[in-house]
This record gives sequence, C-alpha cells and structure tokens, in this order.
Amino acid sequence: MHKVALSFTDGRTHFVGVNANEPLLDAALRQGITLPVDCREGVCATCKGTCESGDYSLDYVDEDALSEADLARGAVLACQMRVSSDCAVKFDFESTLCTSAGPLEVEAVVQSVEQLSDSTAIVHIDAASLDQQLDFLPGQYAHVQVPGTDEWRSYSFACAPNATNGLQFLIRLLPRGAMSDYLRERAAPGDRIRLKAPLGAFYLRKVSRPLVLVAGGTGLSAFLGMLDEMAAEPGACTQPVTLFYGVTQAQDLCELERLQRYAEQLPGFSYHRIVMRESEDWQGPVGVVTDLFEDSHFNDGEVDTYLCGPPPMVEAVKQWLDQRAMANCQVYFEKFSAS
Repeated sequence: MHKVALSFTDGRTHFVGVNANEPLLDAALRQGITLPVDCREGVCATCKGTCESGDYSLDYVDEDALSEADLARGAVLACQMRVSSDCAVKFDFESTLCTSAGPLEVEAVVQSVEQLSDSTAIVHIDAASLDQQLDFLPGQYAHVQVPGTDEWRSYSFACAPNATNGLQFLIRLLPRGAMSDYLRERAAPGDRIRLKAPLGAFYLRKVSRPLVLVAGGTGLSAFLGMLDEMAAEPGACTQPVTLFYGVTQAQDLCELERLQRYAEQLPGFSYHRIVMRESEDWQGPVGVVTDLFEDSHFNDGEVDTYLCGPPPMVEAVKQWLDQRAMANCQVYFEKFSAS
C-alpha cells in the first residue's frame, strides 16, 4: 500500500492509503474523502489535480480533459490515476468541498526544551500515544496550543514524519509572548501539549532540478524536515541542494552539527551562513542573506527555490530574482510573523 497526500487550497492535507492498482479516486472515497467527480471515465476533468511528488500512471485521459502541456506539468485525473509510490497531489479547491474533517488533533507531551539563545529554542514533543503515525509533508506546520492557556501558535515541523511520532519545532523566542513566556518560564518535561496537523501548502515537491533553500532565523525549521527526508533515502535526491541561512546575531545560529551531518550524508548538499550584526565571536560574512547569492547558485534560473522566514527576507529574495529575470526559477515560499 502507498500513502498519498491530498493537499487543498485552504492549506489542509489529508493522507489516504492506496492499494495496489487502485484508482486514487476510489481510495479517497473509501476513506471518506469525496473528491468531486462526474464521468469517472477520464473525460470531464472534474477530478483534476496536480501530482507534485511521486510516481504514477494514468489510464485513459481524453485530450479535451488534459492537454499534452497539462500532462507534462503533472496534471492528473483522480479517477484514472494509479500510484506506484507515495505521492503528493494538489487540488485547486478547498478541502471543505470534499470532507468535513479538519486536521488531526493530537494529545502529546513535552520531552525537552533546549534554549539555544535569547531568541531561539528547540522543543522536542512526544506524540507516541497517537495510535498511528502522524503524517505530514516536510515543510508543513502544526497549530500548537500553549499549555495552560487558550492561545494557539503555528510552527513548522523541524523533522520528517517518523514511526515513533517524535516531533521537533524550532521556535523564535520573543521578549513577550504566550509561547515564549511558557518556554522560558514554565516548560517542563511531561507537560501535556495539544497540536493540530498537518497544515500548510509549503512542502517539498518532487526533486527534479537543483534546489536552493533560503532560511531566515527559525525559518530553518521547515528545511530541517525536508533535509531529514532527503537524508532518510540515500540516492533519492540526485540534484545539488544549496541552503542559505541568515540570522540576526551569531548566537541565533543553530543545528549546525545537524547541517554538517547532512553535508556528509547528501552528495551535492552545501550550506552558507550569514549574520546581520558584527561580533567578536563571528568571523564569517555579515549582512543579509541575499549578500551570499551569486548568479551561479541559481543555474540560469533552472532551479526550484524554497523561501521560509520573515516577510522582509522573502520579499528581498524574490526581488533579487526578479531583477535578474530568472523566469524559469520556480519559487515556493512561507512567510511568518512574530506572535
């Protein structure tokens, strides 16, 4: 059986198990997800989606339903799609059209909180009590309740899905904030914590071109999950992967040993760091993340670029690309604001 992530425009993702030689539409319906359908014969295109990752075949597809250009871009018809690996399929409508179920609600416990600097912490959460693996696409996020309050905050997973449901989040600490105050002042191993997941449309697509990953501060979290997945399947990623990582001060740099392990495990992976504030304990480049860029990093625009960080960083990178007219550069991004 293969697992297929069905993603929708409202940022929700539902996972379905697909049996051997079973059409995706049938698998979804069997599991309570009523994808729109009319003819079921590959003609009307009512069940059209886009396969963004994974291997599949299509039975009959009428030329009026999907053009050759559509097929080349990964367009699929759920009624005719038979998967041969785990896949991710995106639909151009909201999940409420085909299911009333929201994201999975999970009761978990805090394992540990490691404060890396005045502004950054890594939180490890144990969701082993869940009777199934918590599925999400690397890069997606969870909505997390601040223990002891009615406040909820959103954080990208800093890990890939795993059988033990051991979860990690890289969290920015604010001078004042519901989650920040909890982590600094009250957090203790064993605290009960609730989360809802998976959420978000920012996730790793099928890797078929060189990748450029650009992280601002704790935006690194989403890329740790992506790199976890690449490292878990040696040989699965055959393209160069370049990570640019910018922070405010040197103390905010984190998970550097982990990044070095990726460099040792993933042929073609490299990473570059930069800080905004000069200090005696930092001998590397000083400035903003775009100061690290060279045109050669972007392979004449034939790259897929992922951006995750504060809005000013994301906009600066997009502007840098626009100024160089890299029309073939596919950009995916996730902006986050302090809360």
